[in-house]
Amino acid sequence: MALQLKKATRKQVKLRLNISAPSGAGKTYSALRMAYGIVGNWDKIAVIDTENRSASLYSHLGDFFTIDLTPPFSPERYIEAIKACEAGGIECCIIDSSSHEWNGAGGCIEINEILAQTKYKSNTWSAWNETTPKHDRFVNTVLQSPMHIITCTRSKTETIQEGGRVKKVGMKDIQREGWEYELTVSLNLDRDSHLATPSKDRTGLFEGKMPFLITEKTGEEIKAWCETGVDESAAITDAVTKLASCNTVEELTALKIELPSFVIQSPQFIKTATERYKAITAVKKIEEPAQKGLTEEEKAEIAKEEADLFSKSNKK
Repeated sequence: MALQLKKATRKQVKLRLNISAPSGAGKTYSALRMAYGIVGNWDKIAVIDTENRSASLYSHLGDFFTIDLTPPFSPERYIEAIKACEAGGIECCIIDSSSHEWNGAGGCIEINEILAQTKYKSNTWSAWNETTPKHDRFVNTVLQSPMHIITCTRSKTETIQEGGRVKKVGMKDIQREGWEYELTVSLNLDRDSHLATPSKDRTGLFEGKMPFLITEKTGEEIKAWCETGVDESAAITDAVTKLASCNTVEELTALKIELPSFVIQSPQFIKTATERYKAITAVKKIEEPAQKGLTEEEKAEIAKEEADLFSKSNKK
């Protein structure tokens, strides 16, 4: 199949944001305030809590939901919790913390060690061939979820001398290397000031700004950015409607070229476009016999069959 140029189109998206900080920096509190700014309804917010029910300490903020996740912190159990939130109609899910999926009891590092000992003759490198797909499924579940997702990760703590006093700072996320690059925004919280600075920002909302306090306003700004773009569902519905007016293969091709990739790759568009193509080519087969020498009655019969086929296709 020939490669085709297509116009870049940004569709509306769901947030994928990480907050990284040492213990005590305010990750959970900041995530909850941001989440409320995004959805504006505590009933649509849930926390997947691996931190000994610490999210419940902030129940005074509002009536959000929690899922208490206890060991083993396997990727499969995280996925199960995310799917439970989706099924419950949650719009913004906070995973607090994602670090346990990697380095907690029953997390990926422990899984890999057990696999190495039991199946791979202590060869941890070979064991990663089995462990990595487990972690990748967790990452893909986060990226493909219909919810906004905020993840909190612990960071390894180092001490530095600043202004004549010792200060604890976060140095590196406790997650698989490259975790932040999977997400839209990654923010680092200062343990003492609780101010956030971006380490990655695809939105352009925070890059180059002074350190800031995460509030509901932050969530509102992010929501506005997420909703700037093409409404995916509306775009697909509109494209499917346009298919009904295509009466030739050339018109189908022209329509396909002008549509963004996420539309033409949607199951709904593929199904309807296939049905329309079959209807058009069926009509073409009727038209193929040379019409020279046909009576007016025969031509009218062919036209009637053609009209019937298109009518049936349009009603599907």
